[in-house]
Amino acid sequence: MRVFLLLVSLFLLSSCYETERNCTDFRTGTFEFEALSGTEVFKTTITRSDSIEVDYFNEKIDSSTIRWVNDCEYVLEKINPKNQAEKKAILIKILTTDKDSYTFEFSEVGKTKTSRATARRVKP
Repeated sequence: MRVFLLLVSLFLLSSCYETERNCTDFRTGTFEFEALSGTEVFKTTITRSDSIEVDYFNEKIDSSTIRWVNDCEYVLEKINPKNQAEKKAILIKILTTDKDSYTFEFSEVGKTKTSRATARRVKP
């Protein structure tokens, strides 16, 4: 009986746990993240205002417009796409946050295949 009560208590306590999502804290600022592409890890720095995101990657600079869907999701569209692939919009979903970082999921709009990364705040 004690084991049963312990298991029920643990279940109830764990079901009350909710991951932190203070997405508005990460709406603007400068962030760094690393992403895996094939077998290589690429480091990207992004500077985001409420409506523009500038990416610094591999000594290249790219700018995208931001359209916020809700506090934790936004759509990126390149301002000057160079090819068809760059014309595709990217959906970003912030999954969890903590003091200085957030974990996010990203995919092409309309696609089901997603990737995940964690961004760390460099400057507010």
